[in-house]
Amino acid sequence: MRVLSAIVAAVPVRLTKRDLIFIVERLLPQLEERRIEVLARNHGIKKAQASDSIGKLMGAYIRKAEEGELGQLLVETVILHSARTQSETGKALKDAALHYKVDTDAIAQKVKAEFAAKEKAQAVKKTATKAQSKPARPAATKKAKAA
Repeated sequence: MRVLSAIVAAVPVRLTKRDLIFIVERLLPQLEERRIEVLARNHGIKKAQASDSIGKLMGAYIRKAEEGELGQLLVETVILHSARTQSETGKALKDAALHYKVDTDAIAQKVKAEFAAKEKAQAVKKTATKAQSKPARPAATKKAKAA
């Protein structure tokens, strides 16, 4: 997702909002629902209820979005559409990143650093919870039980 976001940021396209809405509305229904969910998550769109359709939510988002957001969505949609399988997705992302001169190695290093930081934080949290033992009983209750 980070590579896809970096590619979108590098795209210097300027189309009218009407054109972008037309293109995106025609391309989105051709994607699998799982890929539409990836796009929705990337743009912060979430289902309010389980009965909500991600397609309808994306349609509403498209009509309200600005030109820049629509351009990003268009590039993301084309990249996801061009990749039919999981292995092709990686290849399509690499091709797009190469075309837009996105440094995928730098992104990979940042992701690795974030995961390492999360793992370190979890390890610290686990050791902190293990260090905490049951609280000791007050001395008065120990004496009362002894008597």
